[in-house]
Amino acid sequence: MRRGTDYLSSLNDGRKVMVDGEAVGNVTDHPAFAGVARSAARLFDAADDDPEMHHIDPRLGPDPVNRVYALPRTQEDLAGRRTSIAKWAELTHGFLGRTPDHVGGIFAAYDLGAEVFARGGQEYADNVRRFRKRIANESLYLTYTIIPPQDDRSKIGNEHAEPKQVHVVEERDDGIVLRGAQMLGTSAAIADYVYMTCLLPLKPGDEDFAISCVVPCGAPGLTWYSRTPYAVGKPSVWDYPLSTRLDETDSLAVLDDVFVPWEDVFIYRDIDIMRAQTSETEFRAYGNSQAQIRLAAKLKFLIGLAYRMVESNNVVHLPGVQEKLGEIAALAAMVEGMVHAAEVNAIVIDGAYVPNGRFIHAPMALQSDTYPRVLNIIRDLAGGGLIQTPSSVRDFTSPETADDIARYYSASNSDAAERVKLFKLAWDAIGSEFAGRHHQYEMFYSGPPFVMKILNTQKYGYEEATMLVDNFLDTYDMNTTVMDR
Repeated sequence: MRRGTDYLSSLNDGRKVMVDGEAVGNVTDHPAFAGVARSAARLFDAADDDPEMHHIDPRLGPDPVNRVYALPRTQEDLAGRRTSIAKWAELTHGFLGRTPDHVGGIFAAYDLGAEVFARGGQEYADNVRRFRKRIANESLYLTYTIIPPQDDRSKIGNEHAEPKQVHVVEERDDGIVLRGAQMLGTSAAIADYVYMTCLLPLKPGDEDFAISCVVPCGAPGLTWYSRTPYAVGKPSVWDYPLSTRLDETDSLAVLDDVFVPWEDVFIYRDIDIMRAQTSETEFRAYGNSQAQIRLAAKLKFLIGLAYRMVESNNVVHLPGVQEKLGEIAALAAMVEGMVHAAEVNAIVIDGAYVPNGRFIHAPMALQSDTYPRVLNIIRDLAGGGLIQTPSSVRDFTSPETADDIARYYSASNSDAAERVKLFKLAWDAIGSEFAGRHHQYEMFYSGPPFVMKILNTQKYGYEEATMLVDNFLDTYDMNTTVMDR
């Protein structure tokens, strides 16, 4: 399988990534992306080195592929997929949200539901399956841009006088030409391909916007505009251990007449299929199960961080502290438990095991409340220690400051370096710019929170619950007495 060195070399492909008004050049050498690119490279090495993450699927060829890309055909396959995704999530502590297993899993769902794409022509279903095979066999890193830039959200597509959204401007014998912009390209600066589509509902007349395709992240005419990178300007990894190594960045994709060959097009100018690609495939089941496995790893890491902080302050035994630790433990356990419930109660579709949407979407419907609640509890537990840390690692080595730092930042159960290192990590997890982005990211992971709650209504399956009520109602009438059996 692909090694980290091969992945890093592939990123030097002439891609155009803009930061602070300038093109970056090789992203693996730039301080904004060097750390996170190497963190991603470690994922590929870990998968290659771990036989338990290898899987042979005859549909993909004779060679083993990473389980995170596989379409599970047994209950054991589904469990293996979960443990493989969890291994990757634990390597990044859940702070890399758009790792290759997310969109890779979505294409496994598309392969399973290829007949949806075949409605536009069999060639589109063939394109989906062929590209999904490439993803697995080449260990490709995909991200996506699936919504237009924020503007007047009461309008979509041609309702805008000057549409910004990516759309078709030319149809050629060998492909199509695209123009416009799309967000939110998380990890796009370090990915191989971007999957471009639109999840917002389109209307008749918006056919030029009804496209689904993949584009190399270094394609001619494609420019990535990165948000403020949080890795730049940090004094050291020791001071900002997450910001410097796990800031996946988010970028706006701007396409200036980008050519896409027909073999990389999955939907073309068909509004109905655009809706169906998510509503009639297991897009959400596979994509969101990865997201919840990652979130479970992240919450577990945050719990460990909270426990180490109160342990450092020697207050673990206090009832109020135990109450707060118990609350965040309960929130994390519910997410983790739902991941397992989705697996145990999997649905079999055309021979593939699909995580049960009832249990995947339930924690997602509450995610916008759960994650902020966990952060607030940890802030409460940390108190002023979270912000009263030395300015940088240099305070420990400067002759003018070293003695005071060693004396006044120590604790009865740890020296100053150990204690400050812990609280610096905590700040980067819940208080820094990097942490603020993750706060926003988890709150709006699936778009506006009401969207996931509505989806949860659709996925829950009320037949079972209403049957319980109906069965009970049938046990009595106006003439029933307590003596009746």
